[in-house]
Amino acid sequence: MNDFLPEAVRQGLEQARKTAMRRSTRLCVHDGDDVYAIRRLWDGGFALDADVAKKVRGRVEIYDGARHLYQCLIVDSADEGEERVFEFKWLHPVTDHPPVDYEQPNFVPAGLIAY
Repeated sequence: MNDFLPEAVRQGLEQARKTAMRRSTRLCVHDGDDVYAIRRLWDGGFALDADVAKKVRGRVEIYDGARHLYQCLIVDSADEGEERVFEFKWLHPVTDHPPVDYEQPNFVPAGLIAY
């Protein structure tokens, strides 16, 4: 069907698809002060727009809106069409509490009653 559309209409449809994709995702990569929107994220890596992501490398942070999700080290990237695909060397989830050296009980009382 796209073969019969004029070039201007095809470009407009492609631009609308890119805009809708940017609005639908909140995931982004923070590389220092630079922020890039993530197009796709999977277990082994993520993909960014090829035209803006040429210089991303090393240790980066992945956010979902304002929530910090992961710290990761990206080691390999390749262009696949309109996307730049990055692979993780390591990926660590970020927690909101410090790690503990002992097992936490399942039931923790809300408070203690004094005599």
